[in-house]
Amino acid sequence: MSNVTLAGKPIAVAGNFPKPGATAPDFSLTGKDLADCTLATYAGKRKILNIVPSLDTPTCATSTRKFNEKAGNLANTVVLVVSADLPFAMSRFCSTEGLDHVVSLSTFRDHAFHQRYGVDITDSPLRGLTARAVVVLDENNRVLHSQLVPEIKQEPDYEAALSALG
Repeated sequence: MSNVTLAGKPIAVAGNFPKPGATAPDFSLTGKDLADCTLATYAGKRKILNIVPSLDTPTCATSTRKFNEKAGNLANTVVLVVSADLPFAMSRFCSTEGLDHVVSLSTFRDHAFHQRYGVDITDSPLRGLTARAVVVLDENNRVLHSQLVPEIKQEPDYEAALSALG
């Protein structure tokens, strides 16, 4: 169990957060077309998992915009925005914002993702959502960088995530 804060107040986060050097656990998340997407869906690509509580919050929206801008054109790299939002809402957000360099994936069918990736908020008003985190994977799903953001309202360290890709 880890702790992060929400507006300075501690909240509990459960699960096994991936550490650099480990192999990322698989998942089955739901894409905008309601298809199941796994790590194999993005086989051979480097992956940035931008894990957010909800795209309906300012910090989540900002991080998605910034990763779209900063990482969207990196060679052989896909930015996966993961949240508990429904695929329709995520797709609408990305379309409205003109974000065409990120792939939105929902945990609404795979709540086990929260535990497998160590981002399961278990108390507070955000219980049931994910903590904010970034996990960067190489082409073989080895973790190159991981950050469990210590304050939910804080943006992730974009430069550290991007520099992990070399």
